[in-house]
Amino acid sequence: MSVYLGSPDDLGKEPRPFLQAELDGFLGDRHKSYSRQTWVGDKQPEGTNRRNERQWSAVSVEELAEIQQKMDLKEPLTAASLGANICLAGVPHLSRLPKGTILIFPSGAELEVTEYNTPCLEMGQHLASIHTTNSGQPLRVTAFSKAAKYCRGVVGVVEVAGIINAGDDVTIKVYAPPKWITKSSKTENSN
Repeated sequence: MSVYLGSPDDLGKEPRPFLQAELDGFLGDRHKSYSRQTWVGDKQPEGTNRRNERQWSAVSVEELAEIQQKMDLKEPLTAASLGANICLAGVPHLSRLPKGTILIFPSGAELEVTEYNTPCLEMGQHLASIHTTNSGQPLRVTAFSKAAKYCRGVVGVVEVAGIINAGDDVTIKVYAPPKWITKSSKTENSN
């Protein structure tokens, strides 16, 4: 596992030895906040101040390789260039983790997945400006959105504060509905 922080001036992030997770995000990261402004395509009108459900982002080594291959990139696609805070290995379908899944770290820090991180045009433009293709053709700004569909990673909120170190082992507690919900659904369907 590797970890990254980013400044407000750049979409990319820099490798770090550790991250300090606080209840409003990672100390020193551009996405640290309890709230954020909405953008086009959000549930609320653009510019609305809302709860920040995107305090952190994570990708997997396996999904990065998939995106890199689909985009025909000459250079490796990294978590840093993609602007992710955390890069996990051994989680090939990270993007499919359901909302409510918890990532648990040795320090006791916990991160909750709030949603899939959809690929956006702004990141596509950023990647097109720093990457080249194996074929020598210019990278289209829409290439990322097409290649990263369903494999862009996840975003979420800090559930429990703590230190997250590069190289930490992560326990993933996949969300499952409580048994009483499943049981009540079966009872209702049989009536």
